[in-house]
Amino acid sequence: MTDAPAPVLIDAHHHLWDLDQRAQPWLDDPDLTSIRHTFTPDDLRSTATRPVAGRHLHGTVAVQCVPEVPETEDLLALAQREPLIEAVVGWADLTSPAIGDTLDRLLAAPGGTCLRSLRHLVQGETDPAWLQRPDVERGLAAARDRGLSYDVLVRSHQLDQAIRLAERFPDLPQVLNHAGKPDIAGGELDEWRKQVRRLAAYEHVICKLSGLITEADHGSWTTSDIRPVWDELLTSFGPDRLMFGSDWPVANLAGGWDRWAATVDDLLTDCAPSEIHAVLAGTATAFYRLPVHH
Repeated sequence: MTDAPAPVLIDAHHHLWDLDQRAQPWLDDPDLTSIRHTFTPDDLRSTATRPVAGRHLHGTVAVQCVPEVPETEDLLALAQREPLIEAVVGWADLTSPAIGDTLDRLLAAPGGTCLRSLRHLVQGETDPAWLQRPDVERGLAAARDRGLSYDVLVRSHQLDQAIRLAERFPDLPQVLNHAGKPDIAGGELDEWRKQVRRLAAYEHVICKLSGLITEADHGSWTTSDIRPVWDELLTSFGPDRLMFGSDWPVANLAGGWDRWAATVDDLLTDCAPSEIHAVLAGTATAFYRLPVHH
C-alpha cells in the first residue's frame, strides 16, 4: 500500500539571478528598479514564509530569464547543489540547426538531470506565427524527442500561436505560463476567456496559476480582481491541470510572495482537498517529474 503524498507546497515558477555573475538586460527598464539586484535561493526561503492551505514551501521549479545557454547551465549547476530546486526550465535556441547537440550537452552537464522543460520569450517576438516557424518546430521536436516539455510564454493576443502549437504537437507536454497574461488591469477578459477555452480543449496542455498580480494594477489590486481569471482557469482546465507558481521575485513589483500566497489560499477556499493538492503540488509534480514526497 502506497503512502499518500505529503502535504507539501511546490512553487512551479520562480526566477533567480546573480548580477555579479550574469547580466540581466531586461532589468534596465526603469519600472524594474526595485528588483534590480541579486536574488538567491536563501532569499526565496526567507521570503516565502506564508503557508497556502496549511502547506509550506518545500520545492521549486527555477525558470530561465535570458536567452543564453550559459544561464541555463548556471541554473542546472545550482539545482544540483540546492535541495530546494527540484527542476529547471531552461533556454536553448530552438531555431539553431545544432539544437539537438545543445540539448544533449545540457542534459549531460552538472545538474542536467534537473532540466525538464524549455522556454522562449515568445511574448517579445513580433512574428505572429513564431511558434509555427519551421526552424522553431524542428527545435521543439528535438526537445520532445529528448523527453523535455515546453513552457509557453505568450501574451493574451498571442494565444492563437499557443493553440496552433497544441494542435501541431499533441505529444509535447505544454504548460501555459502566467495564464497567457490576461489584461486584469484593463478588465478586458472576454477575448482571453474565449482563447483559453480553446487552448484548454487540448488535454496535453496545462496552465500555471502565476504572474497574475503583475498583470493587475500593481498598487491597488485585490483578490476580487484575480478571481474572474481564477474562476475561468478552474472551469476550463480543472485543478488537475493547474499549478501554483509565484513568479518571484518579479512578484515583488505587486506585493510579493507572501501576498500572492495569501491570495491563492483565499481562492482555494471552496476546493476539495484533492483539488487543493493538485494545484499546490500534484500537477507540478506530474508535469515536471518531481520527487513525490511522502
